[in-house]
Amino acid sequence: MSHAHTHDHDHAPEHSEVPSDPALRVKALESLLVEKGLVDPAALDAIIDAYERKIGPRNGARIVARAWTDPAFKQRLLDDATAAIAEMGFAGRQGEHMVAVENTPAVHNMVVCTLCSCYPWPVLGLPPLWYKSAPYRSRAVIDPRGVLHEFGLDLAPEVEIRVWDSTSEVRYLVLPERPAGTEAMSADELAEMVTRDSMIGAERLSAPGKGAAA
Repeated sequence: MSHAHTHDHDHAPEHSEVPSDPALRVKALESLLVEKGLVDPAALDAIIDAYERKIGPRNGARIVARAWTDPAFKQRLLDDATAAIAEMGFAGRQGEHMVAVENTPAVHNMVVCTLCSCYPWPVLGLPPLWYKSAPYRSRAVIDPRGVLHEFGLDLAPEVEIRVWDSTSEVRYLVLPERPAGTEAMSADELAEMVTRDSMIGAERLSAPGKGAAA
């Protein structure tokens, strides 16, 4: 499902919500384990951070880098993302049915799950907290331009924004634009510059040393 929006906004960031019942249970269990000395909270935070920002997103970054450097693979990715991603050995639960959408100078894609927090674990790891928050899930659809502004991304008025609503059946991967000035970089070097947020559509990439793209 795709929604195109071009509205402006002036809302303040708000990414907090009352945890769900399962989340409260997990938190209670974590607190009990920490209290009994069975879990080191710092070690737990480090593990979660690794899966959120390093291990999981690195898979997606490798896919993006290959698409940037291999036109035939890029076409397969856009035609049948599930099969193309499986070529690279990334498949499994929460990634059974994938769709890749490409950012261009004229179109910017972003992903949300309006009902819960459906997310492509095999290629992006664990979802960030803001992706699961009620404010993001509701406002990304009705005011995507404003939400992107709060992430520090201000798109030109003529850029079309397409919002893709993930479901239990279909998950999305945003193929970011390849930044200018990276033509001489290898696939490994390109993968290092691809971020998790760019593959959700909350960020635009820029060449190393040039700062965030607008």
